[in-house]
Amino acid sequence: MAEPGPATLAGRTALVTGAASGIGKAAAARLAAAGATVVLTDRRETALEEAAAEIRADGHRAAAALLDVTREDAWIAAVDRTVADQGRLDILVNNAGVGVGKDIEETTLEEYRLVNAVNAEGVFLGCKHGVRVMKETGGGSIVNVSSIAGIVGAPNLAAYCASKGAVRMLTKSVALHCARKGYDIRCNSVHPSYADTPMVEEMVAEHRDPNRYRAALERAAPLGRMAAAGDVAGAILFLAGDDSRFMTGAELVVDGGITAT
Repeated sequence: MAEPGPATLAGRTALVTGAASGIGKAAAARLAAAGATVVLTDRRETALEEAAAEIRADGHRAAAALLDVTREDAWIAAVDRTVADQGRLDILVNNAGVGVGKDIEETTLEEYRLVNAVNAEGVFLGCKHGVRVMKETGGGSIVNVSSIAGIVGAPNLAAYCASKGAVRMLTKSVALHCARKGYDIRCNSVHPSYADTPMVEEMVAEHRDPNRYRAALERAAPLGRMAAAGDVAGAILFLAGDDSRFMTGAELVVDGGITAT
């Protein structure tokens, strides 16, 4: 078997959810810079168009498409349109997510259902319809963005922990299913700690003592800072490409050493 060459995604098509900002935006940019044609999706139309325009301004190929990841009809339309326009779907990054910073006593049923609809059911739908088209177009790589909150608990993130734990185990199920079917589709998960993204900024702003909370998040990692969006995007790029071709069902932790303690 030939060894993989330099990291390149030339000729491949990627779809990234939650790509208007944060980790999704950074991942889309890294995939495009590696040669992929990237379809950025999100519910925030203006920010989404701006993110795609930035990638095109750098000389790379990018398109924008509105997508509500909680709706199956929207998923079907998004992946079918991608295949119709590009001829294939090689990479799917299930990144879209929301968070509610509340413990089990404070979290309402509505909040719990919202977080799980986006974070868990959205990834389920992405994997389901990603596999549907990838198995017909030669295989591919699915990267699900989970969290260290899907590995270790956090007292003030009841709904978030539940949703990210679901993503972790769904990833393994999808990986095994595709391997046993011979689809040549890999499925892996990425587990960041707190990253300096708009979602985390919102959680910090809503805290009763934002400055103290931000400092605590920065101190949590032995490396002494929160992750940058690009730190996580690099892990996504690795799992998307051929350098990780013998990895499936794996968990790639990007947490500055938190889970090592």
